[in-house]
This record gives sequence, structure tokens and C-alpha cells, in this order.
Amino acid sequence: MFGALGGYALFLPGALMYADAGRYRTDVAHAPPMAVGMVFGAGAENGSPSRMLYERLKLGAALYRAGKVRVLLVTGDNSRKDYDEPSVMRDTLVAQGVPQTRIVLDYAGFSTWDSCARAKQIFGVDRAILVTQNFHLPRALTLCRAAGIDAWGVGDDSGRYAATTTDSLYVREIPAVLKATYEVALRPRPYYLGPRETGIRRALDAAGRE
Repeated sequence: MFGALGGYALFLPGALMYADAGRYRTDVAHAPPMAVGMVFGAGAENGSPSRMLYERLKLGAALYRAGKVRVLLVTGDNSRKDYDEPSVMRDTLVAQGVPQTRIVLDYAGFSTWDSCARAKQIFGVDRAILVTQNFHLPRALTLCRAAGIDAWGVGDDSGRYAATTTDSLYVREIPAVLKATYEVALRPRPYYLGPRETGIRRALDAAGRE
């Protein structure tokens, strides 16, 4: 009995998060127009994005080309000199036709919560379309909305090209959701906060002049 209750308690936060976030999930064609699209990092190696990151960036570029967003904020890990995920993301978007002036880099997106909290507190993002994989989208939406962002989300179906990995990542979401529940409740300070950035405002000003 207690094992069953423990299992229920383990899965309940994820089920609630998935159900609540569902109302904010959409696709490129039906996404509400917003100034900012936010693409989360997903790994890079030797200057190239992982397949999952590449698919996220493809979706971000598609949102830009469709006129759904005017600026893309790419948020990832640059904690070491030899690892610069946001710059790889920028270069990949530029190769897909997104002007560099429309791309803003967050080098301290060390976790989903950090990315969301920094987008709000450092970059001044109030509304955004989030871009990630389907398995990650409910948690990203929940955390960004908890951070004060009116967030909608577009997800990539990674099961199309990485079924086994995707299954394992859905399992990994179970402890990640428990951590997210803590973050929603306590709103911890990001690992690195730093001063306010004007990159989003400057990118939007540039977009208005073009």
C-alpha cells in the first residue's frame, strides 16, 4: 500500500504539470505572435549542435520566418572556455537565415529554471514562445510561467529520430519535475544572475528599423 502511495506521489507532480501546461502548447502555424522566441540549449560538440538542439533551432527559425517572433533568445551553457553552447546556437540560426541582429545570447542558462528566471530578470522578457522537445516542454512552460513570463510553447517530436533516447529522457523527467516543483515553490536565485542586459530591447529596436 505504502509503495503504491509512494509511486502515486512520485508521478502526480508530473501529471499535474503536463495537464496544466497543455493549454499553452501549440505549433508554428497556430502560435500567437510574440516579440520573443526562446530556444533552450541541448548540447553541442566540436562546434556543432546535437541533433535535438538542431531540431529546436529549426523550429526557432521556422517561427521567425513565419513572423511569429521578431527576436530569438538562445539560452545555454558557457561555463567553460572550451564549451560555448549559445554561440553554436547563434551560428546555426544564422546558417538557417535568421539575421544575427535578431539573435540574443544568454551564456548562463545552466538549467531550465535559470534560463527562465534570467529571461525575466536579466533580459526583461514578459512574453515568449518557448522552443524545446515535447518531453521537456511541460516543465519549461511551468517554470517560465512561474518566473513571470506569459509563455507558450512549441515542441519537437524527438521520437521521430531518437526513440530510445526519448524514452529515457521521459523517465529522466520524473526527478526533474520534482526539482521543478521545488523551484516553483521557492523561486531560487539563478546560479548566476548578473546585471540587466539590453540585448532584447536593442534587437527589437533593430527589427523596427529594418
